[in-house]
Amino acid sequence: MSATLYDYWRSSAAYRLRIALGLIGIPYRAVPVDLLKGEHRGAANLARHPQGLVPTLEIDGLTLTQSLPILEYLDETRAAGFLPADPAGRQRVRALACVIAMEIHPVCNLSVARHAAEHSGGGITMQGWMHAFIPRGLAAFETMLESPATGRFCHGDGVTLADICLVPQLYNARRWEVDLAPYPRIGRIAAELDAITAVRAAHPDNHKPED
Repeated sequence: MSATLYDYWRSSAAYRLRIALGLIGIPYRAVPVDLLKGEHRGAANLARHPQGLVPTLEIDGLTLTQSLPILEYLDETRAAGFLPADPAGRQRVRALACVIAMEIHPVCNLSVARHAAEHSGGGITMQGWMHAFIPRGLAAFETMLESPATGRFCHGDGVTLADICLVPQLYNARRWEVDLAPYPRIGRIAAELDAITAVRAAHPDNHKPED
């Protein structure tokens, strides 16, 4: 089963789907949507995604938006193991994923950070904004990992929704030069994830458009 992913190479949400599709082994055609050129606000992208965002995934005759529901769809239809079998485990994994996808990511979206910087009268820089919010979220995530449910990865010994959300967030943290030393549990899990071929293949550097 092939698919089409409308993607932007640095989009955290699109990065999550690249990881998931690679882990499951679903081949896909990547269609770039250049956010810097405003292509996400064009009629073609709005027809796919009424919010004017990425990613959009076309699969199984469906047009799907919003990365977390898409990940859950892939889990339910492909038995990917992204969510544990037990309700308590699913709640924990969703909570970890939401720390990143619902708390850190929205406020650190480039459009939000740029708006804050541009309207601060010089009082806020993009990097300063990121440094105000990314460490706060990662600190909470690190504390939540202090649990017997944490294993090789964020929850047990299989890659879950939480890990798929963590990888792109760490990419952004490094991009903005956030110090990751205070988060040793995250660092250990990140090293495990970096050893997975599908995770490495999804890295933005492998999807950057040619100049």
